[in-house]
Amino acid sequence: MRDLHATMLGAVLGGEGLEGVAELASLESGGPVAIVLPARGLSAFSNGELPEQLVGYVAQRLAGDEPQEPAGVEITVPVRAGQDEIGAVLMLASNGRSPDAPAIDAEEVGRAAAFAAVAELAVTEARDEVEHQVRASLIEDLRAGEVEGADAERRAARLGCELGGGAIVLVAEVRSQRPRGAAALVESEWAGALAEPIDSLLFAILPGGGGEDREERAVARARSLLARLRSHGPAAISSFCARPGDLHEATREAELVLEVVRRDDRLAAQIEGGAGDGVYRLLFRALVSDPDEVRSFYEDTVEPVIAYDRQYRSELLPTLEAYLAHDCNMNATARAIFAHRHTVAYRLDRVRELTGLDPGSSGDRERLGLGIKAFRILEPTLPK
Repeated sequence: MRDLHATMLGAVLGGEGLEGVAELASLESGGPVAIVLPARGLSAFSNGELPEQLVGYVAQRLAGDEPQEPAGVEITVPVRAGQDEIGAVLMLASNGRSPDAPAIDAEEVGRAAAFAAVAELAVTEARDEVEHQVRASLIEDLRAGEVEGADAERRAARLGCELGGGAIVLVAEVRSQRPRGAAALVESEWAGALAEPIDSLLFAILPGGGGEDREERAVARARSLLARLRSHGPAAISSFCARPGDLHEATREAELVLEVVRRDDRLAAQIEGGAGDGVYRLLFRALVSDPDEVRSFYEDTVEPVIAYDRQYRSELLPTLEAYLAHDCNMNATARAIFAHRHTVAYRLDRVRELTGLDPGSSGDRERLGLGIKAFRILEPTLPK
């Protein structure tokens, strides 16, 4: 039996997994053997496809029930990790051993298989932990701008993520208790994606794939994925990144968008729905490459309005936003903010005095609209 233990451990270390252990146990016992670890999503059956009733039986045992053994199961050996039962080895009826064959302690075979199953679980978890560390290291280097494009492409390829067709970076705040579940969702929805939780955030690199319209398709799919992630918390994506060397900027852009959308639900809906998306995206990218320029534009446009509203608790900015949103229609603006049109006119005059920009002039309106957008993305960093 000691040799059997060694052989099974050799199968685990040789990469044969639970399937190899189940086959060895079956050869030794003369009957089919199933290894079922529901809590870890692992299983194997020496005779091919694992019958569902065996999986259900083990799951019921782990739930604290006392189910009847399915037909054909002769021995059930628990698989334990520490004090916790995490599964079972099921020894099924013999296929018919020769009467001259030496007697076999089937229960001992089952215990050897259970021990090997725990060893396989440890090997799998250690392998997964190493992969998580490699993924996290790549993402941290991208965030810090410490990896060149060719190196990023090479390191991502080792993890099954091909960046030759471009990519989108996704960042989500995982407020649920299942960050790994959120990462698994991303990778199941997007072939070749690289997703990894780091602290309270989930970072994912979504490869663009091939085809002339890959950017359009990737952006549409990424927006759909954002909707799926809402159950875990707010999420944001970068613009499409055609070159691996630009992934640092894309990662920073996605983080900046997340800072905005998790604070402003209305703006989040606008960005995710595509309303004004091109302008916002340009501003986010400008903020990554030249933050002083964006801040300077904000200061030259609507900063005096923001300061005035804060000092006097007035409503100049909301009035200006409503005016722009209603195509500069004074009456529609008044209805939207529940004010008299003369009040609207007075406030717009005040905006003109403070900024030197006339809301009634098309050119000045564009500058004021861009200034408001710049304010929205800068707001998390501005003094209160």
